[in-house]
Amino acid sequence: MDNKVSARIQKLEFLLKQMDKIHLRDAAEILNVSEMTIRRDLNQQNSALVLLGGYIVKDSQHVNPHNYFILEQQTKHIAEKMEIGKKAAALVEENDIIFFDCGSTIPFIASQIPNDIKFTAVCCSINTFMILQEKSQCDVILCGGQYSRSNSFFSPISVANELKSICTSKAFISAAGVDEKHGVTCFNFDEVKIKHQAMAKAKQTILVFDQSKINKVQKAYIGELDEFDVVISQ
Repeated sequence: MDNKVSARIQKLEFLLKQMDKIHLRDAAEILNVSEMTIRRDLNQQNSALVLLGGYIVKDSQHVNPHNYFILEQQTKHIAEKMEIGKKAAALVEENDIIFFDCGSTIPFIASQIPNDIKFTAVCCSINTFMILQEKSQCDVILCGGQYSRSNSFFSPISVANELKSICTSKAFISAAGVDEKHGVTCFNFDEVKIKHQAMAKAKQTILVFDQSKINKVQKAYIGELDEFDVVISQ
């Protein structure tokens, strides 16, 4: 399998760690190739993916029962999240210490960081941790606490937690709502506590969100747009 085919298959495998299927048309848009090219890629002998009824799915013979699947938001705006993730991943530098927030866009950042960059990752979300731990040059710190299935998030149950002991160079922060009047918001108050702590510790804060979050207001207030050093959307 040549390098270009291998790279496309790896991206598809990443996407199918986040969802149970992806339409061939959407995959072609994300990878910027024709549907026929993807059909040829999937016919490669070593591919663990198959095409069924117009959808790309994992070959049942290769399915890992321990794979984690993000919940409701994972299948929305996939091409947009891939592009946001690509832009954000380009900001990662050698020896960075980076906080990765929870949210459906953050794994798309983690997956597109080059494997040869040495950095330290601090995360509180199991889906992002599963991606980062596969990168051999990445030292991963998973913040512990009570696990929430609704957002794959660990909430600390004590006053002291890992974030208090770590000074990060960058923090990727996600949002569920971005509104000119009401600011940046998310669904969960427990998330806000961690976001605020991560923002306070980081030298550079980077807000990431897709267009569906614009002019939306959720119940938990994160801050104003001008509190972020960099904003990445699409």
